[in-house]
Amino acid sequence: MAIPKDRGGDYKTVLLEEQDAVELRKAVATGSVKEPWFSSASLSIACYCFASILMTVVNKYVVSGRNFSMNFLLLCIQSSVCVFCVLVVKKLGIITFRNFDLADAKAWFPISFLLVSVIYTGSKSLQFLTIPVYTIFKNLTIILIAYGEVLWFGGRVTALTLVSFIFMVISSMVAAWSDVSHASTTSGGLSSVASAVATLNVGYIWMFGNCLTSAAYVLAMRKRIKATGFSDWDSMFYNNLLSIPVLLLFSVVIEDWGSDSLNRNFPPETRNLLLFAIAFSGAAAVGISYTTAWCIRVTSSTTYSMTGALNKLPVAASGMIFFGDPVTFGSVAAISVGFFAGVLYAIAKNNQKKAESVTKPDTIIPMTTRKE
Repeated sequence: MAIPKDRGGDYKTVLLEEQDAVELRKAVATGSVKEPWFSSASLSIACYCFASILMTVVNKYVVSGRNFSMNFLLLCIQSSVCVFCVLVVKKLGIITFRNFDLADAKAWFPISFLLVSVIYTGSKSLQFLTIPVYTIFKNLTIILIAYGEVLWFGGRVTALTLVSFIFMVISSMVAAWSDVSHASTTSGGLSSVASAVATLNVGYIWMFGNCLTSAAYVLAMRKRIKATGFSDWDSMFYNNLLSIPVLLLFSVVIEDWGSDSLNRNFPPETRNLLLFAIAFSGAAAVGISYTTAWCIRVTSSTTYSMTGALNKLPVAASGMIFFGDPVTFGSVAAISVGFFAGVLYAIAKNNQKKAESVTKPDTIIPMTTRKE
């Protein structure tokens, strides 16, 4: 076939690049050339898991102080650090995203407000619940998102997906039972038991609110991304930038900024360490976004979803290792059932994706209208 003269150079360049990529994959497979570190699937998965665990542990450390109550200030500092890090990385030419635009900001502000609700309810949940319980109950968000997609986006829940949902609910019930049982056996008297259970109930209320707001955030963001054409980095930049004034306003209006309150929330003996941990968690959010994109790019969405399911074990274990969360039969059983439910859900979504790809027509533009 004759190649147009003005495009021949581009065609040859692309062809050579494809041939080079094929040769590189062959060389890596035979062992004659080592795989580049940025193309390593195992390294990307390890970095994603490490970033996820690190973020959870640091946030738990910050909010687990006995007198800590300035969650809005905490989130405001984290968002500010996150925006700063993203702008620095963009300046270095590592990533790219669109510049700030007032029209985009107005369109995205409701999503950013929902994100503030998600992060705040999550931080309050961690304040009252252990990391394993928090991780297990987070699975319930998947159920809400799935049925939200059925209602608003024409999604479908398969039989295997429904089975995984049942196991998610069972794991949450086992975790709650284990939590209450441990509080009843370790507390001194009846009043202590009642106080411990009341504290757990507050945590469960915040956790329920977190599941609802998380599902609303994901569903609303999916709809808004289609309208705005935002990339992942665009979403991250606008989410954090627009949340800063909201968080600062809520902090000034609701939280106590007196010297006594600041000293209680940030004790002088641990103040520098706490501020460093808060700033570090803001930077870790950038790391999670990057490692997520990296993992999906060098593996597949199926591998990524399976990694998310497998990652629940080390995240739950981190709470037991670093914060002395109770290791009981109930907690181990809840983690195991939740882990199994996550793996089952990943398999169900993979099977569903394969089935949909088989039935999907080859043409990009549909030639007929589908009857409902």
